[in-house]
Amino acid sequence: MNPGIYRRNFLQFLVASPLLSADEKAEMKGILNVMDFEAKAKAVIPPAHFGYLSTGVDDDKTLRANMAGYNRIFLRPRRMVDISSCDTSIELFGEKWPTPIILAPTGHQKAFYVEGEPAVARAASAASHLMILSTMTSTPIEEIAKIHKRPIWFQLYPTNVWDYSERLVRRAEAAGCTALVITVDTQGGRNTETEARSVVLDSRQCSACHPTRTDGGRGRHAKPMFQGFDMNILTTNNPSLTWASIAKYRKVTKMKILLKGLESSEDARLAVENGVDGIVVSNHGGRAVESGRGTIDCLPEIVDAVQGRTVVLIDGGIRRGTDIFKAMALGANGVCIGRPYLWALGAYGEAGVAKVLEILRNEFALAMRQSGTATIAAITKSHIGMHRI
Repeated sequence: MNPGIYRRNFLQFLVASPLLSADEKAEMKGILNVMDFEAKAKAVIPPAHFGYLSTGVDDDKTLRANMAGYNRIFLRPRRMVDISSCDTSIELFGEKWPTPIILAPTGHQKAFYVEGEPAVARAASAASHLMILSTMTSTPIEEIAKIHKRPIWFQLYPTNVWDYSERLVRRAEAAGCTALVITVDTQGGRNTETEARSVVLDSRQCSACHPTRTDGGRGRHAKPMFQGFDMNILTTNNPSLTWASIAKYRKVTKMKILLKGLESSEDARLAVENGVDGIVVSNHGGRAVESGRGTIDCLPEIVDAVQGRTVVLIDGGIRRGTDIFKAMALGANGVCIGRPYLWALGAYGEAGVAKVLEILRNEFALAMRQSGTATIAAITKSHIGMHRI
């Protein structure tokens, strides 16, 4: 093993070690916001893996647009309101959650930290945050469902083999998942240039982080959700996916069905017409297509289109509690975060994820109080405005 590989592996071991938890906590006292985790994560996560985490598509314009969109929105605080108590809780499909902050589905989490998804699940469970598990999880769904003390949701990449997609759905439901989140924005493929540039900077042996199967397969071939699948014929994107596909999923599950990756009012209306229970306004964290449009810019037309007939969540670019407030003011029922908790996972493991969630919860509650909104229902469009470009 060359010195660079040894150093990165050793640092990850130190971060994971419970013997140093007090030191890590002391170091984390200097972290004031979620962006502070990024530099630490970059220092300890292998270059190719950090590139995968950081990448958008093409020139990363859409990735940047996700964050820039929030900067165009300003708050319009109201005063002389009783904010002695602040209720940040929401309800989704009959389940009450203490905040609207949801952990978005992100795959390959052991690429960022030796333990991966179990560390995230423990942090999410401890603070009772909803967690959505990815098809590309590094840990079997059954294990995560046992760790998290409340129901989790399952994100599905529709495969090109219906039998395999059906098996994934049934497995998730059997594990206790209450909602199926179908990703629909990567069916045409994508061009992740930032990731490709990072790969060439990584001198490690591929087998150090991508287990080899007995048949020689690597990477996604070794993922636990694909156990028993013929990976010679399987792809995790299905170009033939249509609105008619929703009815097929309805026949095999009682879980709520959400579509992740809608960005237009036209598709939002079609989702309602096809009986979808929820929409995640998403561009895959800027890594689906180089639309150049942030998800917060897409949100208003989708909320207007559905008229309260289905749940609307949003992800992409959320870095502050004020961002969460702005999304809720525009009609979102909840928000999903991805990169922030992965930076924290890579930097400090479970403790880092817990810290990110704590920071965002505190910032969001502060934004609510300072805006004169003591409950989620009190947050309306009247509490925000738009800067003129």
